[in-house]
Amino acid sequence: MPAAPPQSLWSATATAAPALTPLAGARRADVAIIGAGYTGLSAALHLAAAGRAVLVLEAKALGERASGLNGGQVIPGLKTDPEALEELFGPERGARLVASVAAGPDLVFELIDRHGIGCDAARSGWIQPATSAAALALLAARVAQWQRRGAAVELLGAREVGLLTGSPRYCGGLLDRRGGTVQPLSYLRGLARAVVRGGGQICVHTPAVRLRHAPREWQIETPTGNVTAATVILATNAYSGELLGALRRSIITVPSFQVATAPLTPAQRTQILPGGQAASDTWHLLRYFRLDAAGRLVLGARGTFGQLPGPRSCRHHYRAVREIYPQLAGVAFEYHWGGLVAMTRDHLPHLHELAPGLLAGLGYNGRGVAMATLMGRLLAQRTLGMSDAELAFPVTPVRPIPFHRVSSFAARAAIQYLRAVDGLARVQARLRGGSSWT
Repeated sequence: MPAAPPQSLWSATATAAPALTPLAGARRADVAIIGAGYTGLSAALHLAAAGRAVLVLEAKALGERASGLNGGQVIPGLKTDPEALEELFGPERGARLVASVAAGPDLVFELIDRHGIGCDAARSGWIQPATSAAALALLAARVAQWQRRGAAVELLGAREVGLLTGSPRYCGGLLDRRGGTVQPLSYLRGLARAVVRGGGQICVHTPAVRLRHAPREWQIETPTGNVTAATVILATNAYSGELLGALRRSIITVPSFQVATAPLTPAQRTQILPGGQAASDTWHLLRYFRLDAAGRLVLGARGTFGQLPGPRSCRHHYRAVREIYPQLAGVAFEYHWGGLVAMTRDHLPHLHELAPGLLAGLGYNGRGVAMATLMGRLLAQRTLGMSDAELAFPVTPVRPIPFHRVSSFAARAAIQYLRAVDGLARVQARLRGGSSWT
């Protein structure tokens, strides 16, 4: 049975956390931010740079939730293709939105450079390997759309993808040279240190339990004190609780688990992802994988509901490693962990202005490193007075999902169904004796 310490790989290998304490007593700020993930800290960093007094409240320890647990893949764009976004939002606004989300990785790596954040940052690109001929055709259309917009994206054949990934299982794919990887918890801790250096305050182990609107200001109550601010930003994403129920009901949260092997041998590292790219394949329940700085293979996929990651709940992940990389048969697994992903009905992130002086950004659908960092800057820009017309992202009202509880059960059923569909396709491929799954 795989060895599995209770901590994540990232918490075992991250840079040291800054010294932070809970809130004590009453505080005032220009802007109070609830949630110290990428969204909240990016917003705080940009607001502090503009001279605003910022205070960030985090319910848990820094990085205990999604921003410290994700795969660390810095992916440009959204899951929706550029032409679909332009059709949805119109040619002018849609084009600005496409350009904005495409530049998400630029912002991430710019902040890392500017603030000297040590997080094993590597901008080697991102691969989307195709698991079928039909998926490859969709990727070809996606590549064409990005190339028409001048992006460094190219279509790859089976041999090229095999050389870049080290796996014979794919029939082609997409290489997006704008992407990269970070150690996600180190990146988060680096953002926090930059916020503090810039004059911002961060209080950990300080859950917001009540939010009240007073004339021209907001009041946040916590178990150990309260904060008064002209503007409040909700940056809680998949961990949005009952503070604002409508926000929580606008997303469906699904678990994503990850496993990490022991460090690969030098010979294995020359074959598996030798160029340092990250990858996310095209299965219905996609698998995302990369190497960390020590050469461990890290693979993530949808997890099970209601169960913490463990040898039993991660059996699909162990099997996936063996399927993608038969040459790693018998490899030891050192870590497994998991967190929640916020999914939206339209598969797009949302920026909301819930009331005057009350903003929120959430719903990154598995692309949170770049998009959450970008959303933080967008929220800061909106707070600083940028108009809806100037902002390179739509401001939309909150739309709770009808029958939210039923929708959550439906999401669970859909995950089981899609897992079965993908599993059947893999079995059929093996029976046909093909070199890929299709």
